[in-house]
Amino acid sequence: MTIEIAEIDRLECRCVDHRWGFVEERAADIERHWEERRCANPALYDGSVLLACRVERTTGEDGARILRMAFFETPFSSFLAWREFGWPDEAVYNCFSMPAARARDGAYLLGEMGPSHSFAGQLYFPCGTPDPSDVVSGDRVDLAGSLVRELAEETGLAASDAHASAGWTAIFDRQHVACVKRLDFDAPSHALLARVRAFIAAESAPELADAHMVSSLTALADPRLPAFMVAYLSRALGGADEISLGAS
Repeated sequence: MTIEIAEIDRLECRCVDHRWGFVEERAADIERHWEERRCANPALYDGSVLLACRVERTTGEDGARILRMAFFETPFSSFLAWREFGWPDEAVYNCFSMPAARARDGAYLLGEMGPSHSFAGQLYFPCGTPDPSDVVSGDRVDLAGSLVRELAEETGLAASDAHASAGWTAIFDRQHVACVKRLDFDAPSHALLARVRAFIAAESAPELADAHMVSSLTALADPRLPAFMVAYLSRALGGADEISLGAS
């Protein structure tokens, strides 16, 4: 499967009304699947999330590279079933923002998803599926704000302490559209990792089980890294010769 990476100058995201046929046609299957997942992981919560029913790339009058997305609200249980049934509706996308937190020595911070997460154990940049709290100013979906919030909630790091890249890197991996913004922190990787691990240890119900720093990779053997994460890191690390997880 081909993964495409594109540099984007700005995101234009709106929340719209959308009737999702998958939810109506597969209601019984979705409910049964949710009960099974809840039995296996009682910590799962069926709140509302935002998925995209339209994703398009265009060029603005100012020459800017724009990624436009139209989001709609749906229960998490429907999203989870759609994802785990193998994306039966390919007109819908899971679009989200991610901070690529980079230490002064070039290593990137990864979060290991905690046991309450639907993808427990996997490795991601700190992130989450957008939800109704990310809708601001009427119908605008603020993916930049979602990025800042998720980074703080999962790691204790403040995006304002870092230098943010001007644009975004969008990764298109089937129904995933990951919008990544690099955040450069003026701290060595061991210090950044220590701060995040201390934050996780102090939380009564942390979202992350652990944190890691990735400093080099070309061949990714770790199955906990999704394909779109491998694609971004391989490009970002520029042909380094190994993967390094842990306290660099």
